[in-house]
Amino acid sequence: MSYKIVADSSSNMRSFDGVAFANVPLRIITKEREYVDDEHLDVAQMVADLKAYKGTSGSSCPNVFDWLNAFGDAENVFAVTITSSLSGSYNAACQAAEEYTAAHPGRKVCVLDSLTAGPELRLICEKVREGILAGKAFEEIEANTRAYMKHTHTIFALQSLNNLARNGRVNGAVAKLAGVLGIWVVGKGSDEGTLQQEHKCRGEKRAAETAYGDMKAHGYNGGKVRMSNCLNDSVTDQLEAIIRRDYPDAEITCEQTTGLCSFYAEQGGMIIGYEDRDA
Repeated sequence: MSYKIVADSSSNMRSFDGVAFANVPLRIITKEREYVDDEHLDVAQMVADLKAYKGTSGSSCPNVFDWLNAFGDAENVFAVTITSSLSGSYNAACQAAEEYTAAHPGRKVCVLDSLTAGPELRLICEKVREGILAGKAFEEIEANTRAYMKHTHTIFALQSLNNLARNGRVNGAVAKLAGVLGIWVVGKGSDEGTLQQEHKCRGEKRAAETAYGDMKAHGYNGGKVRMSNCLNDSVTDQLEAIIRRDYPDAEITCEQTTGLCSFYAEQGGMIIGYEDRDA
């Protein structure tokens, strides 16, 4: 039985070793231009363009055809999407799953609403891959992954919230404060899949320390950490050093944000996905 993992581009994943994988791009849209979040996107140029742009901006989710095309001819598909509270990607994937299984009796599709965006999706995909490589049945992989998702979390630290404010995701007054005199906003992905601002702090080092404090407060004790930054390795390097003071052998990886997460994180920001103690 063939398996495939499909994730939308909020995952920051262009490829994924060990299993069949496909990435489904979202789009970032302004009145002047559309940016497709795929391997051809010049992320640094997009970030610079958006920083200079003064108009409204937003994102557009993949459609049903995009998901169907990504499913290919796999017999068993696990589709992982950005939180349904921020995008219609989950609903489009669910419709695609219905059409796919109706057209191919006996095939199976599991659609997982990550309730977040960014590196936490990688953790979810890694859990699915673990089950596939272990030879587990489709239903067992789904059950194990859904249970695991209750113990993965997202923290973010941002020094600009302009795009989120323009997109109606955060309060405009809070967005104006971020970046002024070195102010960072640190927050988390809520259980409902929304962005929840927790702290305002001054400076990159303090932002990393605050993010780690929140990780500890929400159950982190040395499990996997997956980080991404938007053109700012310094902030994730600082957070990794802080984590390794307590957990030298923690499994930590870091990558650059791709298009959609760069749109949300903006230049300098970071997003962290991690496991709690019960994962």
